Amino acid sequence: METQTFSFAASRFVPVAVGFFGLGTGYFIWGGQSLFGFPKTSPEVNRTMGMWGFWMPGFMQFITGVYLLVGLTWFNVFGNAAPLYMAGLAFTAYGVHWFAMAHRRYLDASSQPDGWMAIAFLFLSILGIHVFYNAADIPVMILFIGLALIYALEIPTRLLSWHTGTRLVGLVQFLTGIWLMYLTYAVTVDTALGAKLWV
Repeated sequence: METQTFSFAASRFVPVAVGFFGLGTGYFIWGGQSLFGFPKTSPEVNRTMGMWGFWMPGFMQFITGVYLLVGLTWFNVFGNAAPLYMAGLAFTAYGVHWFAMAHRRYLDASSQPDGWMAIAFLFLSILGIHVFYNAADIPVMILFIGLALIYALEIPTRLLSWHTGTRLVGLVQFLTGIWLMYLTYAVTVDTALGAKLWV
């Protein structure tokens, strides 16, 4: 039997805006509540926050990460775009971690173990800074700086029950959410309209 080889056309439609928008929405919801204290935490609010966390930053990042990794490894539709490997790793890992955090919040379980998780995600964020700095993709490097700050604050906030840290995490999440909305806008108009925004 002869082996058939299939090849797919290269695509310029890299789905990173999907992941950016999902994470940005999650940071507005979770960060906004932590920063402004509204709405007040209650079992009902925690269940709603958990559902939003699962679907927006969780599912939208996870599907983006899987799409990127499959496109890079199985079908090679994104060409020689090696930094997208880091993006695929990050979107997939952050998506799954949001599934876990959202489920924890939905159940109103303890957030203290999240401090240990934050150590691994601080490492992943620093790795993203390194990769995108060396790839000269400064806008995405800025995103990873925001992520690194969030996880660096999460470690003492969760492990030591540092109450001021909760508000600081919310502030950095909210600011990072604003940057993610810019990245969503820039990637979308660059791809759809041929604009040349900084991204």
